[in-house]
Amino acid sequence: MARVPYFDVAKATGKHAEFLGKLKPMLNIYRMLANSEQGSKGFLRMGNALLYRCELDPVLRELAIIRVGRLSRAAYEVFQHERIGREVGVSEEKIAALRDATIEAGVFSDAEKAVLRFTDDVVRNVRASDRTLKPVEALMSRGALVELTLTIGYYMMVSRFLETMGVDGEEGQSEWLKTAKL
Repeated sequence: MARVPYFDVAKATGKHAEFLGKLKPMLNIYRMLANSEQGSKGFLRMGNALLYRCELDPVLRELAIIRVGRLSRAAYEVFQHERIGREVGVSEEKIAALRDATIEAGVFSDAEKAVLRFTDDVVRNVRASDRTLKPVEALMSRGALVELTLTIGYYMMVSRFLETMGVDGEEGQSEWLKTAKL
């Protein structure tokens, strides 16, 4: 249940109304973000850049995002990115392994395990150790490594925003929660 009231999108005016009108569908996260016109714009620009304009492999990106969501116990985030993960090619077996918190599962490639270890290290310790940084550095370009690190940090912020504001789940999420193991 939302801990802060959602913005009444129908009351938006000017550029804020124009910006909000482009958000389809109008998800609960957008309605909460809309309480801050400038905050929502910056938040969504960064998110869109990480999702649609980066060189980081989308499967690795989604595995990292789902892992961040799980470590943060952010059901909304995990629900949304399991769906996006499927769209970019993350298998059901990999999603199930993440649900079981098994990042060393045989369904993951060595590269995916390295990304998941790195993700865990950044989330838990802020500064990744050389032990987890070096393997991902060897796997990808510097640009993709920067994007991975930014993605982990961004989705840590997203998870904290969702949980602190109490953003309600979207359609289908309550049924999903019965098997989500969060």
